[in-house]
Amino acid sequence: MKICITGGAGFIASHIADALLEQGHEITILDDLSSGRKENVPEGAELIVEDIRSPRAAEILRARRIEILVHHAAQMDVRRSVENPVFDADVNILGLLNLLEGARKAGVRQVIFASTGGAIYGEQDVFPADENHPVRPLSPYGVAKLASERYLYFYHAQYGLDVSCLRYANVYGPRQNPHGEAGVVAIFLDRLLRNEVPTINGEGKQTRDYVYVGDVVRANLAVVGLEGFHTFNVGTGIETDVNELFGAIHSALGKGPDAVHGPAKAGEQLRSCISSALLEKELGVRPEMDLETGIRRTAEWFGSRS
Repeated sequence: MKICITGGAGFIASHIADALLEQGHEITILDDLSSGRKENVPEGAELIVEDIRSPRAAEILRARRIEILVHHAAQMDVRRSVENPVFDADVNILGLLNLLEGARKAGVRQVIFASTGGAIYGEQDVFPADENHPVRPLSPYGVAKLASERYLYFYHAQYGLDVSCLRYANVYGPRQNPHGEAGVVAIFLDRLLRNEVPTINGEGKQTRDYVYVGDVVRANLAVVGLEGFHTFNVGTGIETDVNELFGAIHSALGKGPDAVHGPAKAGEQLRSCISSALLEKELGVRPEMDLETGIRRTAEWFGSRS
């Protein structure tokens, strides 16, 4: 099939591009390279450097006769969304709508959307949260992802577009950008390899659900061609606090300074953890990578580039 991957030069989506190419699909990558890197684009994929908000981006879907749109391009910084919610909405909501109008006119059959499993639920009532948990986003980024899911449902109901929304936990792994995408695993690894002292915000007891990028790829492959409208969490259901995470990273590297504790970030979510039980039940896919092994593989990749 002819598949367009937005943000395909970035961390997660470039791994998805690799896997889809291996399956024999024809891949077009749409990326403005604001945070993505050309070296992440796999051989055999066509890279078009373009902003998702542009008329040309929407036209590309028709010109390349795209059948499936895998949408990962986004303003991904939660703190930036708080500081500038207008910019966040411009990229994450209007950018999506631009592509959806292009997809509608081009006859695209399916959209696979990278949503969020942490920011969309807000402070949780139960742990881990399933897809029926109330959605109470506490940042413009989370609000935009929720609004995007609602717009996608409209396009499904109105135009018959098949949609799968994948709500990711905290994704980590090789190729993660320690600067533009602000993943804590990548930040800690980068600083330790530079022999710089990492800073843990507050007491370090805030928890997250860390899912390896390879497991996220398998979830994406599982929904390719899936008919109807679906929402799936993609996480491990395991909480890990920042202190535990840093310890695992430090052990994997076997070197580097100890972390120091800095001020807590105002408004930071205290706990986040999501269940992938529905994904396993419906499609037979569940995250398989344990944190220790995933951290070790990620550390090896970062070490090979230092």
